[in-house]
Amino acid sequence: MKLLIIRHADPDYEHDSLTEKGWREAEYLAEMLSERNIDYYYTSPYGRAKDTASLTLEKTGRSAEVLPWLREFDVLIDRPDDTDRMRIPWDWLPQDWTKESDFYDKDRWAENRFMTGHGVGDEYLRVTEQFDALLAKHGYRRESGFYRAERPNRDTIALFCHFGCGAVLLSHLWNVSPMIVWHGFCARPSSVTTLVTEERRQGIASFRMLGYGETTHLYVHGEEPSFAARFCECFDDETRHD
Repeated sequence: MKLLIIRHADPDYEHDSLTEKGWREAEYLAEMLSERNIDYYYTSPYGRAKDTASLTLEKTGRSAEVLPWLREFDVLIDRPDDTDRMRIPWDWLPQDWTKESDFYDKDRWAENRFMTGHGVGDEYLRVTEQFDALLAKHGYRRESGFYRAERPNRDTIALFCHFGCGAVLLSHLWNVSPMIVWHGFCARPSSVTTLVTEERRQGIASFRMLGYGETTHLYVHGEEPSFAARFCECFDDETRHD
């Protein structure tokens, strides 16, 4: 089975939709995805994800099931460098989160003093349990750190969601702390991450990534990927600092 984890196109956060550029990205994405023989479509309930999916669904004549747990992972915490407002748990300064050894541990990251009391661990568990329920529905049941291939198949499943949520799903599949994925990877708007099951022994499967954050559908049209989700390459850049 293949999983496509698709980040929404360039967002208009104020209206929970897409920018003019985002709609172009979604159009080019639809051209590519319409040739992928996707069997099942699922989408976040947020407008920017549904809008991104809409052009693919229109082009293929398909519909998508809305899954509430595919929403952005936007539980708020008190980030140590920002005492004026609460922040999402996956947007930390590297000099702060890397010195917390708990954050590298898949079992202890949510027990860190900055995470406890805000329901971060509970929300992570809720999302990953629902994710596992979806995979079980499609024939792959979680068993410890791998998946039991109860009904092995070659279906392709597309999940239209968000960067933070997508990183949660990847961390669960790989049995690593989401802090590593949140801060070490950057899925640009409208990008596609592809994973495939590998069943090296009968009935035992794991998910392996074939490509992360691919944006070839943009480059073939001469469209530069959006800068959303990135920070300045050098501090003297005029792009986003925080």
